[in-house]
Amino acid sequence: MTILGILVSEDNWTFSKEIYDDLSKRYQTQVFNRKTYNTPLLHGRLNQWAFHTGIRSLLRRCDVCFFEWSGELLVHASRMPKQSAIITRLHSFELYEWAPKINWDAVDKVILVSQAMQRRFVENFPEHAHKTEVIYNGISMQESTPPAHRNFHFNLGMLCTITPIKRIYEVILLLSSLQEEGHDAHLHIAGKPAGDLRYSIALQRLVEKFELHDSVTFYDHIDNTPGWLKNIDIFISNSYWEGQQVALIEAMASGCYCLSHFWDGAEEMLPSGNLYMTEAELQQKIIAYSKKPEAEKQICQAQMRSIACEKFDIERTKIEIRNVINSAAGNFPE
Repeated sequence: MTILGILVSEDNWTFSKEIYDDLSKRYQTQVFNRKTYNTPLLHGRLNQWAFHTGIRSLLRRCDVCFFEWSGELLVHASRMPKQSAIITRLHSFELYEWAPKINWDAVDKVILVSQAMQRRFVENFPEHAHKTEVIYNGISMQESTPPAHRNFHFNLGMLCTITPIKRIYEVILLLSSLQEEGHDAHLHIAGKPAGDLRYSIALQRLVEKFELHDSVTFYDHIDNTPGWLKNIDIFISNSYWEGQQVALIEAMASGCYCLSHFWDGAEEMLPSGNLYMTEAELQQKIIAYSKKPEAEKQICQAQMRSIACEKFDIERTKIEIRNVINSAAGNFPE
């Protein structure tokens, strides 16, 4: 049986848990755990030695090592003696923060989460284009299901980390504009602040200045994402950059009507009619959907669910990742 090493950068298992559960049933898996020592003397040097020794040992013991996120762990592993096949899944931010530091000659296969990300990678590392493969993120379609019937209440939703890249500020301004035109819209924003906290504070102050306390609801953390999405009529992805937004996939699978800014790669997820370039276009599309007869709204919701099931089912993602691993191990793909 193939011995498979699993290395997840910074213990970020957000997109990895279900994939790992599948891999652990099919391979003899060994997970990298970063050891740390609190010894008063030589604290830094001892931890650095343990870090490098742990990676080197795992590379030596395994036939294939799978790096979830092309980050710090892969930077170090790629510069060690080649002892196993190396596969990595590059999501988004790593491309400019970590990828230039990686020795790509040591990497056998690079999984990208969208064709747009593949293009960006090839632009930066053209000599490694032959190693790339696009495998979309996936979610469980059984866990994310639409409600039997969704009554329209003009609930707009955003589910994301609270950072400038998500452009939540602009959507709050748009909400004010919708209300000025007489539309009783409510904006639901779920997610925790990350990075510069000034952005999160600015959002709160904006709500206060426009007196939108009764029309904007912030949720710090959502334990039951499918349940939360059942109350959202229109899901908005207003980012200017994404690798492939999992929250958007969850919203599609839950039958929300989804609209997205035309960030590079959004066209792989949604039909062109659901994409916009400007806030004015977004506002027009929101209003147009709100005025559709109930039967037409249900057709639009079913279309969102259908696309998600066809392209972003986690079962498909699992098979495609196993095929890459099997190929690297010298086995036949499924």
